[in-house]
Amino acid sequence: MKTIDEFKAFILRGNVVDLAIAVVIGAAFSGIVTALVKDIITPIIAAVVGKPDFSAIHFTINHSTFLIGDFINAVVSFLLVAAAVFFLVLKPLNLLMARSKKEPPPDPTLRNCPECLSTIPSSAKRCMYCTAVVEPVAVEVTSA
Repeated sequence: MKTIDEFKAFILRGNVVDLAIAVVIGAAFSGIVTALVKDIITPIIAAVVGKPDFSAIHFTINHSTFLIGDFINAVVSFLLVAAAVFFLVLKPLNLLMARSKKEPPPDPTLRNCPECLSTIPSSAKRCMYCTAVVEPVAVEVTSA
């Protein structure tokens, strides 16, 4: 196989395409969240703090400026992105997976002891836990 064909197969593989789409959508979503924080949430917090421009909050020590407002903007942006991913992606996906999850069929080689309700082999003549005598059950083994 030629190198160009291998590269083409790699690029068109499902995982790579899905990852590329996720990066593009993530970048667009990041822009939306950044705008939300700067244009809506920051002014609300700034109104409480008393500064008209929240990103302008800073302090200086030995001629070094520490931009507290920018840091808080970044933290709020991160928390909003994390909340959006959690509530809009993870929770619905978990609910969908829980609904589609099917219970595995019971093991036909096991049964419950009628006396102590412990799980014992179907062909057992005596319970290994309570030593009660039990009738063995014929087990049908089906090949898949």
